[in-house]
Amino acid sequence: MLNKGHLVVFSAPSGAGKTTLITMLRKEYPSLEFSISATTRQPRGVERNGVEYFFLTKSEFEEKIRNNEFVEHKTVYGNSYGTLRCFVDDALKEGKNVLFDVDVQGGIAIKREYPDDVVMIFIYPPSPEVLRKRLELRGTDSEEVINNRLKFAKIEMEKMKEYSYNIKNDILEAAYNELKSVLRRENIIN
Repeated sequence: MLNKGHLVVFSAPSGAGKTTLITMLRKEYPSLEFSISATTRQPRGVERNGVEYFFLTKSEFEEKIRNNEFVEHKTVYGNSYGTLRCFVDDALKEGKNVLFDVDVQGGIAIKREYPDDVVMIFIYPPSPEVLRKRLELRGTDSEEVINNRLKFAKIEMEKMKEYSYNIKNDILEAAYNELKSVLRRENIIN
């Protein structure tokens, strides 16, 4: 019989380095699955249905909400995103370890639905000043957007206590080593 899989939920304020850490982890441990979200937004570039996202119409998405087919879902900037319950259930049954990149609300929803199967990891920056600098260095956001992200970061960081592990991403290599240590402790990687 297969071992039951784990759900590894990552949340962080924008600019904390969560995506970078997940990318490093997936490169070193390709057997880790990455959760594919459903969305109502249009595919970009070479995105394919069932690979980067499950692309749904607004009516299909709303029907799935009515049928309780999402573990968590949210509408951001006019597009809806959600984690399909069938995707999660199938992965667990198949013994897969699945990584989730979700906001705090999504992470808490997953924890509520799968309390015995989830490992909650919150990535946080060393300080608000460092976070501001990282967001500015991206060069993708206006001052207003950066200020909104910083305001939201403060709210998200108040929810850190909901997470099993809190990893400060000050020095990337140290944060990555701490992350691997957590995943070894949880028997997710060797």
